[in-house]
Parts: sequence; structure tokens; C-alpha cells
Amino acid sequence: MSVDRPTWFKIALQVRGSVIPSIFPRVLLCGGFGFFIALLHFWKLPVSLPILSSIVPSIVLGLLLVFRTNTAYERFWEGRKLWGTLVNNVRNLARQIWVAIEEKDQQDIALKKSALRLLPAFAVAMKLHLRQESVNPELEPLMSASQYQKLKSMNNPPLEIAFWIEDYLHEQYERNCLDVYQLTAMKELLNSMIDVLGGCERILKTPIPLAYAIHLKQLLLLYCLALPFQMVNDLTWGTGPVVALISFTLFGIEEIGIEIENPFGHDANDLPLDNICAAMQRNIDDLITLSPSVHDRVKEK
Repeated sequence: MSVDRPTWFKIALQVRGSVIPSIFPRVLLCGGFGFFIALLHFWKLPVSLPILSSIVPSIVLGLLLVFRTNTAYERFWEGRKLWGTLVNNVRNLARQIWVAIEEKDQQDIALKKSALRLLPAFAVAMKLHLRQESVNPELEPLMSASQYQKLKSMNNPPLEIAFWIEDYLHEQYERNCLDVYQLTAMKELLNSMIDVLGGCERILKTPIPLAYAIHLKQLLLLYCLALPFQMVNDLTWGTGPVVALISFTLFGIEEIGIEIENPFGHDANDLPLDNICAAMQRNIDDLITLSPSVHDRVKEK
């Protein structure tokens, strides 16, 4: 086992990244209500109502929670697959641009490097776009000053960057630096990158239906508040802690679904988009250090 791997108990007791801070007020409310019902029972008031166990069948609530969590995880996993596809497309397109496009002079090499840096710029702009954040200095070293200023005024920055990349490819084709088959292959990769953008936008702009979310929350609250009446006769003063434990479980499952249904944010449970974008940037930097045979031909001239 790796020495850097956290132990089972360390993970189990970890608060950061868990849903405990989000659900704690609700758990406290339900536990306090259970203590209040226990207090009424201690005063001999008729609060024991086992019949309430049928008001919200536990199997129905369980199925609703499972469906909610599974739906949220499908969105999370689809987002991860889309970003994985983007990484592969950026690598493939960068490799083809660097190797296939002929360089006729030293200026061509500089233009090619500028075009390659637009590929991780597309990923960074897409990350900011999905987080609904404005263009920031993170993009500045990846493009020219005029491009950076223009990007600030665009409604969909990654789409504009894709246009610049395609414009570069067409310019090289017109200069006979690549043939039509190479151009077609590169455009297919670029189209796939735009498809990834559209897929992520679909996840972002299609939340879980509000009616379903409201109904699930209402059933959860009703179920947790009905628990003390069912248990107080058997548990007496233990009603509060047991209700708090059960509500912790149920509210936690629901909150996990809420945490991961939009995987593009900054939370600990969201996709590590910053790391993914940084990895793409490193890939491009490494690629530029290589020297295909076409570069050697330029130097010989």
C-alpha cells in the first residue's frame, strides 16, 4: 500500500469534502424534534403513534433517493467522459498540427506554436464558461494581447477560440502547407472538441426537474419528523439520537446527489478541471520541445 494513501478511518472521519456541513442544521433540527417528542412522552402525553410508519413507506423513499443519486452520478460521469474526450482531442490535434503542417520559414514555427497554445486555451475558456466566470488572466499567456482583449467581449469564448484554430488551419491549407485529407482530419477533431463543449453545456443547463427535487425534500422532511412518534415508546430518551442518525443518513444521500449533479464547479466533489487544464498545457509544452523532421528541413534551408 502506498504511504501517501489515506487510511480508512482518516477518510471516514474527514469533514472537508463531506456533506456534513451542509446537512448538519437539518440533522440537528430532526434530532431536537425527537428529543422534544421524548420529553412529551416523559410527561405522559399520548405522542406514541406507530401508525405513522405507513405515512411514507421507507421503500418508496429509498427508491426515490437511489434514483436521485444515480441520476446525479450519471451527470458527473458523463461530464468526466466529455473532458476525457477533450484531452484526447487536444493531444491528437496538437500532434497533427505540429508534425503535419509544413514550415516554410521561421515565422511559420512561431505561428504554429501560437496555434498550439490555443488548444489548452480552449480548455481553460471552456472551464471558465461552464463555471459562468469571466475571461481572466489565466488565458492571457496562451494567446496574443489582441485576442485576449477580444475574448473578453465574447458570449462564448471557447467557441471563438475554436474559430481562430480553424482559421489557422484553413490559412495553412491555402498556403499548401497541408493537404485536404490532413485538413479534414484536423477539422473532425476540432468539431469533436466543440461537441464536447455542447455536451457539457447540456449538463449545465439541464438541472434535475424542480418538481422532483421539491417533492423528494418534502417526503424526506415528513419521514424524518414522523420518526419520533414511531420510536418514542420503545426508545424514550434515545429517540433524539436515533432520529438524528437516520436523518443524517437520508439527508446525506440526498445532498451527495446535489453535490455532484453539476460537476464543473470549485467544490471538493467536482471534477478537477484546473488539474486537467494544467495537464493539457504541460502536454503542449512538452510537444513543442520535440523536433519533427520537417523542422530539421527548415533549419537546413
